[in-house]
Amino acid sequence: MRNTAITKEIQGDLAPNAALQDLLEGNNRYINNNLTNSNIPSLIEQTTGGQYPKAVILSCIDSRVPVEMVFDQTIGDVFVARVAGNFENVDILGSMEYSCKVAGSKLVFVLGHESCGAVKAACDGVELGNITALLDNIIPAVKQASEEVEGEANSSNKEFVAKTVENNVKLSIERIREKSPILAEMEKNGEIAIVGGVYSLKTGKVSML
Repeated sequence: MRNTAITKEIQGDLAPNAALQDLLEGNNRYINNNLTNSNIPSLIEQTTGGQYPKAVILSCIDSRVPVEMVFDQTIGDVFVARVAGNFENVDILGSMEYSCKVAGSKLVFVLGHESCGAVKAACDGVELGNITALLDNIIPAVKQASEEVEGEANSSNKEFVAKTVENNVKLSIERIREKSPILAEMEKNGEIAIVGGVYSLKTGKVSML
């Protein structure tokens, strides 16, 4: 049973690659239905006065991707930002900067997922209310995939959708580095790592890109 929350000292001693390894090991436990039990009351009590998460994860809002469960994390372990299509914007960049520069997290993880509804909508050029502006953030990934994958450039082409999902993660990482000098400098100095992966709805596995 997990009954000890991450402390400032533990967080401070954690290297970015170790934080990533911890998440991937947690994903392996998730895949094998071997999630770690947690002493929730104890963790709540320990974290009331402060938190020292190891990572910040940018994920889609999709209900089939329960981020903390996917990586077998519990209270105090990770920050999670969620938006349909798991792309960065100024608010999420600010949240990531807070997570790393202020709160000490060692890892930025952009997590896309298989058969993403937002990605499919972008592939199909959907226009509807505020969804239109949201999907504009994914269009660069759509355009790139259209140059890389043969066949129809819409959601009926599973290979096209999959490539767009991957491109969206990679382009989001590129823009995080471009738009956040704070995070880019931290990564350059080895204080953090910025990585990405794609979650399989079929298997539960997170595959690194």
